[in-house]
Amino acid sequence: MPVFEQPPFWMYAAGLLLLLGPLVTLHELGHYLVGRWFGVEADAFSVGFGKEIAGFTDARGTRWRISALPLGGYVQFRGDMNPASVPDARAAAPAGSFQSAALWKRALIVAAGPLTNVFIAIAIFAGFFAVLGNPVPADPEASQRIGTFAEQSAAREAGLELGDKIVAIDNVPISEFRDIQENVALYPDKRVIIAVERDGERIEYPVTIARVETDDGFGNKGDIGMIGVGPAALEYTFEPVPALQLVPLAIEQCWKLVKMMVTGIQQIVTGERSIKELGGPIKITKVAGERFSLGATAFIELVALISLNLAFINFLPIPALDGGHLAFYAVEAIRRRPVGPQATEWAYRTGIAIVLMFMVVVTFNDVFALPLLDGLFGS
Repeated sequence: MPVFEQPPFWMYAAGLLLLLGPLVTLHELGHYLVGRWFGVEADAFSVGFGKEIAGFTDARGTRWRISALPLGGYVQFRGDMNPASVPDARAAAPAGSFQSAALWKRALIVAAGPLTNVFIAIAIFAGFFAVLGNPVPADPEASQRIGTFAEQSAAREAGLELGDKIVAIDNVPISEFRDIQENVALYPDKRVIIAVERDGERIEYPVTIARVETDDGFGNKGDIGMIGVGPAALEYTFEPVPALQLVPLAIEQCWKLVKMMVTGIQQIVTGERSIKELGGPIKITKVAGERFSLGATAFIELVALISLNLAFINFLPIPALDGGHLAFYAVEAIRRRPVGPQATEWAYRTGIAIVLMFMVVVTFNDVFALPLLDGLFGS
């Protein structure tokens, strides 16, 4: 891997602000706009957290403020106990409050935040396809054929040969080299069946995907799966994308990324991947600065990825997150009455505790992954 110079400090700061600030603010703006559409009043909308630096109150009584810590923001609807939108179960819902809105309206208001992040990612990928085109292999069949083996190759050890055309991995059809990468990279140590065509005959080989440590050139290391093959030819051309296909292609790209996120979480839960691979604010800051130093395209691509991550995390059914609110509304719809105030309070306390524990874990991961500590403790 090429080794890049470490970006200056200002790039890390700028990258983080340009990444998380707009994404979280737009997330909250999604909540606010749909809430306003349904007649729900907001007491405050803050760009950033903490002490207010500047602000004004509009004609509707909403306090718009810029706060000291510019890493996101929040909207506090009327009737919310705090900026995390935890309902004040002991107080009656006043007119125009979030809690006085119909159940389906509350569900749409809550879902609007993470859906805004999804729309941002779709818009970014659609923009890439519109400006750059869709990368397709000039010779898809040649990209399926094995042209080279790595020095350590699980595929060669299993019996695959030069010139073999890889047509399926675990019965998933392969149409080009990227399909091979997508079906291998996330599954180190997994035993798969690789089907190849050789002299017109289909042959299947069991292959155990190798676990390989990679480095992105900035010192960020991670394990990925590889079978140690290279294509006979791999040249991409960028085909123009018709306007009506831009959004479907962007949605397809987002769906692939979401499936990768789900797979990664499943592997961490089952122990196939280490929890140390999870990153938090420090890692996001580091990656944001590095991508910022590589140029607009690399940085905007990261924005789309983080936007999808925010949506995915917020849809998890954990109390205090948007998905937790939606889970309560689902229970309310089934029971035809809200969950009791004591159960609600304890659920939100538990949810906040889970979120805080998660933040502690990822922050420890971030700190011990720093180059200085990595050198002191080893990894």
